[in-house]
Amino acid sequence: MTYERLGPAGLDYAPCRYGGSRVLFRGPQADLRQQHVMFLGGTATYGKFVPRPFPALIEAETGLRCANLGAVNAGPDLYLNDPALLDLTQGAMATVIQVMGVPNMSNRYYSVHPRRNDRVLRASNLLKTDYREVDFTAFHFTRHMLATLQALSEERFAVLMADLRAAWLDRMTRLIGAVGSPVILLWMADRGVGQRAGAEVPVADQADPLFVDRVMMARLQGQVAAVVEVVEDPGMRRRADGMVYSRMEAAAAKSQLGIPTQVSAARALVPVLRQVLADRPVLLN
Repeated sequence: MTYERLGPAGLDYAPCRYGGSRVLFRGPQADLRQQHVMFLGGTATYGKFVPRPFPALIEAETGLRCANLGAVNAGPDLYLNDPALLDLTQGAMATVIQVMGVPNMSNRYYSVHPRRNDRVLRASNLLKTDYREVDFTAFHFTRHMLATLQALSEERFAVLMADLRAAWLDRMTRLIGAVGSPVILLWMADRGVGQRAGAEVPVADQADPLFVDRVMMARLQGQVAAVVEVVEDPGMRRRADGMVYSRMEAAAAKSQLGIPTQVSAARALVPVLRQVLADRPVLLN
């Protein structure tokens, strides 16, 4: 059953900070002095509109403390450019990294906000030269800008995307290398690894990890302890059943991966975490 919590507040995320970072994460704040698993990623990890996102479900299932450091619309830059966050990963028993999309990071073509990675700060001279007909002051969000550029010229967009994908691979490789614990890579999407969204689905409406393909995932696989793939059931696609949101947030809620996918992610990760932590002195239920 879909329901709303009316009013401007919606769900109370109990925002908190960790270490010296300025980023607000979802609470309740985990005590990192205890043994814990850390979760990095985007909107699905944060659990926007979701009463209990998959890190909380895993904690309830295993008894293992889970620190949710997911952030709405995060890209790898959120963590790489924040030494305080990278320092925190050194004390984790393991770190789950949700695969984040290609657009939300700074690159040769444009720069994004350091904490709100979906916000375009400025287009570079290179991008302005390649798309002379475009007024880039009209764009505030990465998806909107890239969707517009793709519609203008598939040929020019392919060159742009090749550069962004290379930059993404570099950032993800650096992030995995900087994390001070075994890494489990989580693909959590409305399509399988290497499967493209339907041509009828606009870029602006596609779920992350946007523009990440099988080749890119294969390049990362050898760098991590495990890769877990969770794909939303087509029958539940874009369902907001059980989510909590205000009336103004209804459209945004219905664009997110649903609660059944959150449950599937928790179920898929628990046995993998048990295996990764098997040789470590950690108590699991």
